[in-house]
Amino acid sequence: MKVLVIVGPTGVGKTSLSIKLAKILNGEIISGDSVQVYKDLDIGSAKITKAEMDGVEHHLIDFLEVDEEYSVATFQKEVREKIEEIYKKGKLPIICGGTGLYIKAVLRKYEFEENLKRDDFIKKYDSLDNEILHNLLKEVDPVSAESFHFNNRVRIIRALEYYEKSGKLISERKNSDIELYNSVIIGLRMERTKLYARINKRVDEMISEGLVKEVENLVSKRKYINAIGYNELFKYIDKKISLDDAIELIKQNTRRFAKRQFTWFNNQMNTNWIDVDELSKEEIVKNSLNLLKEIDFI
Repeated sequence: MKVLVIVGPTGVGKTSLSIKLAKILNGEIISGDSVQVYKDLDIGSAKITKAEMDGVEHHLIDFLEVDEEYSVATFQKEVREKIEEIYKKGKLPIICGGTGLYIKAVLRKYEFEENLKRDDFIKKYDSLDNEILHNLLKEVDPVSAESFHFNNRVRIIRALEYYEKSGKLISERKNSDIELYNSVIIGLRMERTKLYARINKRVDEMISEGLVKEVENLVSKRKYINAIGYNELFKYIDKKISLDDAIELIKQNTRRFAKRQFTWFNNQMNTNWIDVDELSKEEIVKNSLNLLKEIDFI
């Protein structure tokens, strides 16, 4: 079963390419983003709009409440179901996004243990709230912390337990390298200073589009999300930092996140990179199609 995957750091142009390829290759798009699954996070997550979809069917976007938990295991299950559903229509499943661990878990034979009972270990952390617990994990295993919603106590505690008992990181645990699909991964990359300039501009546009109001709306509903663009503005609303400082922090944290994304896709996945610095959108599409033809994917 063929699956096309489009990855790369935030702000590099994945969404535009995915839509153009979906139209050409008769595909449907599955979001590979762990934040865009949530409602009310439109601006800060750069969630695609109906107009931008341009008639292409998209899946796993905007269907959960912010306070609902969503794990990599759930994502794996739901994406695999969507791949089957799209394939049965005679269409090409296209996964597009930047959450590397989630995407890799779909393509490889990752197995997750559910409903684990570890009462003694859980009691050890009874007095800690979810945010503090998540920060503990972030200190020892930032990759896992990034992949778990901060309300997902079961996953966070399990990752801490794995670290304490083995001295190893659960994010680096060896899983089967069996490929479940005939997948091709296209990665878009850009020279760092150009990408960072694009990220900075994008953050400014989000602020102009009403990101502060979006976050204020979440606070009014007592809904919180542990994600870049939101964490910083929660601090501003709590009067812990100025708006200018919050905006600068969003830019800084987004740039750091983009760097981590590139490292992940470069080291953890068999990514076919396309350098997009000097290319138009049409040229990026053309190069992608040529790549897929060269490896007999299409």
